[in-house]
Amino acid sequence: MWNCVKKLFLYLFLITLSANAQITVKGYITEKDGKSIPGVNIKVLKIDSSLFGGTASDENGYYKLSLPASQKFILQFNYIGFKRVQRQIETSDSEMDIGRIVLKPGSNQLEEVEVVGLQQRGEQKGDTTSFNADAFKTNPDASAEDLIKKMPGVTSDNSGVKVNGEEVKRVLVDGKPFFGEDPNAALKNLPAEIIEKVEVFDKMSEQSQFSGFNDGDQQKAINFVTKRGKNMGQFGRIYGGVGGEESGEIRYSAGGNINSFKDKQRVSLLFLSNNINQQNFSTADIMGAMGSSGGGRRGDGGSRGSFSGGSSSLLTAPQNGISATQALGLNYSDEWGKKTTISGSYFFNFSDNINEANQVRNYFGKEQLIYSQNNTDNTINLNHRFNVRLEHNIDSVNKIIFTPNFTYQKYNLKSELEGNNKILEGIKISETKTKSKAENDGYDFAPNLLFQHKFKKRGRTVSVNLNTKFTENINEGKYYSRNIFTDTTSGLDQEYNTYGNTKKYSANISYTEPITEFSQVELKFNPSYYEGSSDKETDDYSKLKKQYVDFNPSLSNKYFNIYTTQRAGLSYKYNKNKLNVTVGSDIQQSNLQGDQSYPVAFGSSQSFRNILPHMHLNYKFSKSKNLRMHYRSSTNIPSLLQLQNVLDVTNPLQVSSGNTSLKQTNEQYLSMRFGGFDMKTSRNAMIFLNCNIINDYISTANYTIRKDTIIQNFEIKAGSQLSKPVNLDNYLNLRSFFTYGFPIKVLKSNINVNGGLSYSHLPGLNNEVLNYADNYTGNGGVFMGSNINQNIDFSIGYNGYYNVVKNTVQVQSDNSYFNHVATFKLNLIIKNAFVINTDISHSLYNGLNQSFDQVYMLWNAYLGYKFGTKKNWELKASVFDLLKQNRSISRTITSNYTEDNNSTVLQRYGMITLTYTLRNFKKGQPPKNEDSESPYREMFKNRGMHMPGRPPF
Repeated sequence: MWNCVKKLFLYLFLITLSANAQITVKGYITEKDGKSIPGVNIKVLKIDSSLFGGTASDENGYYKLSLPASQKFILQFNYIGFKRVQRQIETSDSEMDIGRIVLKPGSNQLEEVEVVGLQQRGEQKGDTTSFNADAFKTNPDASAEDLIKKMPGVTSDNSGVKVNGEEVKRVLVDGKPFFGEDPNAALKNLPAEIIEKVEVFDKMSEQSQFSGFNDGDQQKAINFVTKRGKNMGQFGRIYGGVGGEESGEIRYSAGGNINSFKDKQRVSLLFLSNNINQQNFSTADIMGAMGSSGGGRRGDGGSRGSFSGGSSSLLTAPQNGISATQALGLNYSDEWGKKTTISGSYFFNFSDNINEANQVRNYFGKEQLIYSQNNTDNTINLNHRFNVRLEHNIDSVNKIIFTPNFTYQKYNLKSELEGNNKILEGIKISETKTKSKAENDGYDFAPNLLFQHKFKKRGRTVSVNLNTKFTENINEGKYYSRNIFTDTTSGLDQEYNTYGNTKKYSANISYTEPITEFSQVELKFNPSYYEGSSDKETDDYSKLKKQYVDFNPSLSNKYFNIYTTQRAGLSYKYNKNKLNVTVGSDIQQSNLQGDQSYPVAFGSSQSFRNILPHMHLNYKFSKSKNLRMHYRSSTNIPSLLQLQNVLDVTNPLQVSSGNTSLKQTNEQYLSMRFGGFDMKTSRNAMIFLNCNIINDYISTANYTIRKDTIIQNFEIKAGSQLSKPVNLDNYLNLRSFFTYGFPIKVLKSNINVNGGLSYSHLPGLNNEVLNYADNYTGNGGVFMGSNINQNIDFSIGYNGYYNVVKNTVQVQSDNSYFNHVATFKLNLIIKNAFVINTDISHSLYNGLNQSFDQVYMLWNAYLGYKFGTKKNWELKASVFDLLKQNRSISRTITSNYTEDNNSTVLQRYGMITLTYTLRNFKKGQPPKNEDSESPYREMFKNRGMHMPGRPPF
């Protein structure tokens, strides 16, 4: 009896299992001549003709369906302009390959094709948001940047591409670096048509990826997964154009990109030459990092508020001034055997920029000092950059990663400046006319080595990261100034030479040990040594000898400093089901020593001991919704320039100096992010909050010189301004941001709505009076991008910013201002030959300095014609700034002043351009069937390492 019951239950179980089993049905669709057909609508009907499901063919005409086993269905293939095809099938108990389906030309009408549903736009996979590129329609010549701007949560402005309000810092292609750490190179040059998926994630450091413990060193990154069939072959474009302005000035633009992908080997070449301010990748600025004394004007030294509420001023127009640029980039990646992977890039960039600008600076304070200047600068900048990443798997448990990076920069500046200081109702108290030139050479070399070892016990690892960095800077210059003060006139005619170098050595040793099945601890030790030196010699012009031979000790300086740290920490991580949390703390002992030889010899030594806690939490409410919180504390030392106690008098009205008494800063940072992606509705939502608190914040102290004063044996005239960096407490920055993206089927478009509020509390000193500049910012925007087809591509966008500035010292300096930018872009391809392209932006400024309030429209347009057997050639006539209204305006908020800038920009010109698009892909490749759960999959595959965000045991 019991045996019969068991057999009955077993029989019923097998029937149920058979009924619920799912098998894969696949195939591909072509025309009669074998040409694949993408986007074919495939409906799955039951035998009674009721709808069961459906899908669409991919870029190569392939499709996949998941259907119940052992059942009969009707597959219906529909495509506009072709006859409908039906095929009856009976599923088996294993994968079925239908093979090739041929569609013949017909007279299908649009209404005959029933859309089963929205093509799946994306999904949430752990900490990675993955978007299906084919679900976002772009024109055939679109770049990767054009593609991602259509995706939920993605915005773009002159400061870069942002995802959910965070700037994209790294771009990978198939999980491998593409042009080092320069996101612009990939975004602007990688064609959209080769991209299958776009994966957005927070890229942790190499050591964190291995240990699984977040060290806070992470960057917003995008990984482009290429399409199978379009990642083998050669592709790219080459263009050249010439035109001119009404004045007769010749304008030219030439360049392109050529890519050769073959198996694991990827080679990409970028090049450009133009005088229309185009720059397809970023430039280095090691001179800014070194701080070239005397080569330029010092800034405020504090954090800056802006229209966007961020930490830098908002440039609302293309590059300031007019630049001629010659640039070249080369990227290479490959696998050398089974154990070694290499990727590397080289950049060359040469730019010659001429810029005329005027600036108005309103200081906070009782005197209401106003500084104005007009300057003409000619800047020549040359850069060489090398980036290499070499990964070698010694065996299954040992790996090394070597990343040497080298940058060389040569920077020349010629400047003419006229400036004045005014008080009260425009009473001028000082003015200057200055001519200066500077020549700079410098390099930055950073070879880093990482060793990783995995023990037999799962979760037990050790890694050692050795970091070194060497910089050197040589700066030579001259300046001549004629200065008029209240009752005196003076002049300066001097030459200076500055030599600076820094060395840094550090090690980061990490050991992880599993405690239980779901928990793990990490022990860290991080010693570091830094030394920097700067030697400046200034010589006055001798009228007798007619040479710069009179040594000026007051404006010369020799300074050397050493900063050492010993840091150790313990972290605990728990990872089970929906919760992943890490808590820990470090203790750090550091010492900062300084030694100055002249103008006054002295030494200083400061010691610091800090407790630095940290926390990271990730809670997954579901597969598509999660909450992330991150807290860290850190310290930062002043730069060599900030510590160097030497006067900079290249602008005698704006004299600046360093401060050898500066301390290290103490920073607390907390962020929270909640969001998710709904695969059924293709809706994306995200809320982002962060808080940044800094004590001993390096701000600026400004002093108005009321009478001739001797400082460091140099006489500063009455009517000048002196600024120096100081440590102040209570710096605060709060920021919130939200984004919501969704498709509109009726309009066949995608909508992104975003907005945010921010608040900054910036401390500063004005004539020994502590002032807090409170900056409140609200911003909101909407962007609609079409998703009709590749022949109709348009977008409409709007962003508005409202700022309120309040001060604790001088309420008369309080102000508010508004800025908005509205954009419209349209690209039409008619009869697969004619191209009509136009983009319009409308900018408004209200509440700035009276001469800066403006309303203007920038309108660009071109008409093109595609020809050739494959339509690979295009001839176009374009006009930039049709209305001749282009402007460059910016406002910067600091703790001591607001500053408005207006600079020269490129205005109306026309151009004729010829472009050739290379598309030489290998055909017949099957589609990918790998489930790319993470952009790190290839890095960790078959190497005995755990995936980020997952327990290693």
